[in-house]
Amino acid sequence: MTPVARTRIALQPAFVLHRRPYLNTSLLLEAFGRESGRVGLVARGALNSRSRLKGLLQPFVPLLLSWAGAGELATLTAAEENGPAVALAPARVLAGLYANELLVRLLPRQDPLPELFAAYGALLAELVAAPEPEPALRRFEKRLLAELGYGLTLDREAGSGAPIVAEGHYRYVLDQGPLPVSQTQMGVSISGRSLLALRDETLSDPSVLKDIKRLTRAALTEHLRGRALKTRDLYRLKRES
Repeated sequence: MTPVARTRIALQPAFVLHRRPYLNTSLLLEAFGRESGRVGLVARGALNSRSRLKGLLQPFVPLLLSWAGAGELATLTAAEENGPAVALAPARVLAGLYANELLVRLLPRQDPLPELFAAYGALLAELVAAPEPEPALRRFEKRLLAELGYGLTLDREAGSGAPIVAEGHYRYVLDQGPLPVSQTQMGVSISGRSLLALRDETLSDPSVLKDIKRLTRAALTEHLRGRALKTRDLYRLKRES
C-alpha cells in the first residue's frame, strides 16, 4: 500500500473560528488561514495547565499557525501571536461569532480565499470602531456570497438587463436577480435604493439596512441548506430578554 503523503504547512496568518475540547487535554479547531482557507486542526495538549496554547488559540486573535497532516484534520505544529487580540466590546462579541459561524458553515475546506480573509480582518476592525455593527455585517455578508460564487446582482434587472432605478420597487429572486414587482410575486421585496446602496456599500440609512438584511439573510439561508445558525438563536433570545 502506498503511504499517504503528509502535507506540512509553514506559519501563515490565521484566525481561530471555533474551538472545542477533544479527548482529555487537546482542542479541535476550525481555523481560517490566509493561504489555506478553512482547515480543521487538532491542538494536542493545548488544555494542559502548562500549555501557552490554551489562552492563545481563541477567536479574534491574529495568529501565525503551522500544521501537518493528510485529509480533513491536520495536527497543529506551531502557533504564534500575529498582533494584539481584537478587543470586541461585549455587545459586539455576538456579531463576531456570527461571522465565524457563517465561515465555518459555508466555506469549503482547504480553498484559499485571501480576499475574504482580508474582508474578515476588516470586519473585526469595524466591529471595534464603528458606531453600529449592522453596516459592517451586511458588507461582509455581501463579500462572503461573492467569494463563494453566489454574488448578488445589484445594478441591473434580471432578464432585461435594464439599470436598477433608485425609485423602483423590485423582488429579488435568488436564482435570477432583481425583477420589477410587476413581473413576479416571488422573491424578496426590496427597493432600488437599497440595491444600489448595497452595491456602493453606503449603508447608513436604517430603512435601507432593514431591506438589505432581508435580502442577505434569504441568500445565506438558501446556501446553508436548512442548517440553523446558533448565533441567530442567540440574537433572538437577546432581543426577547
